[in-house]
Amino acid sequence: MIRMYDIKQKEVINIKDGYRFGYICDIEIDEEKGCICAIIVPGPGRVFGMFGGDQEYNIPWSCIQQIGEDIILVDIETRKALVDCD
Repeated sequence: MIRMYDIKQKEVINIKDGYRFGYICDIEIDEEKGCICAIIVPGPGRVFGMFGGDQEYNIPWSCIQQIGEDIILVDIETRKALVDCD
């Protein structure tokens, strides 16, 4: 079992290109199924998910390859994960 607090303390790294996304600031949950759909990481130039650009990385849960002691490894094309904030 893992808690949201524990997940937010892990750095998200892309195994495709070694890109360091940063740390999770939010998650998307499917209320009907009760499962996590995606993790959200602040986009380039954002600080604590608040100050800076208006983009974020939306990484589908299915792209997570491994959750380790200190990092979360994902397999996704970095540019495809970057989306405009709502």
